[in-house]
Amino acid sequence: MGIRKNQANLTATERANLVNALLQLKANGGYDQFVREHIDRGNADSDFSVRVGHRSPSFLPWHRKFLLEFERALQAIDPTVNLPYWDWTTAGASSSLWANDFMGPNGTSSLNWRVNSGPFAQSGGNWTLTVRSDSANYLRRNFGSFGTTLPTATNVSSVMALSTYDTSPWNSQSTNSFRNYLEGFRGPNLHNRVHNWVSGTMAGFGSPNDPVFWLHHCNVDRLWSQWQARYPTQTYIPTAGTTNVNDIDEPMDPWFGDATPRNMLDHSAWYTYQ
Repeated sequence: MGIRKNQANLTATERANLVNALLQLKANGGYDQFVREHIDRGNADSDFSVRVGHRSPSFLPWHRKFLLEFERALQAIDPTVNLPYWDWTTAGASSSLWANDFMGPNGTSSLNWRVNSGPFAQSGGNWTLTVRSDSANYLRRNFGSFGTTLPTATNVSSVMALSTYDTSPWNSQSTNSFRNYLEGFRGPNLHNRVHNWVSGTMAGFGSPNDPVFWLHHCNVDRLWSQWQARYPTQTYIPTAGTTNVNDIDEPMDPWFGDATPRNMLDHSAWYTYQ
């Protein structure tokens, strides 16, 4: 069982091992398969038709499964690697997260917000975006684009106070829904707001092309884990009888089989959070 740490608490060796595993997964073609999976799922999800990975109750279990499969792919390269989480309430633009030996810096405005240094800059020869949702084949970031700010601890507390997992109509219009407020279509806009704050590559369905995607979603998963511990009797809904969204025992695309929301509720056999 692995331990997912706050990225700020990683040792220099742990940071280097994560970066090296990411670069190797990119080099062997495995990384791009995850990008394609996310783009395909994102393009297929719609408020009033089938929706699985986004705008739906299964947003959280779908991404938990997605993270787990990605983490396993990294561990096949280096068994010591566990995905860390980025607590965006305490680590903003000045964080060591953006150091040149880790996730790399913000983009350059005069170059279409291209990231020009760090391990994931295209100029280094190791990170060309071959599967993408826009025309740029290089990593882009534009921190705080259009005045966007990162969520605060107060924002998070307000979402964690919602004791109902989700509500009808089970999409981006759901109110008083922990899932929808965490996903960011209602309330203080948590998950979506972070994507928009990083901007550039992170602003589209090709967002996994930015490795910080995984650290961001680990934090989203961590918050769901904390919510589950706070409200142990409030589980995933809907349980049955709906169309276009996954009921608790309905397998999720693209994995199907035993990849149901119910089987993603308890992560303790695979990892814990520091």
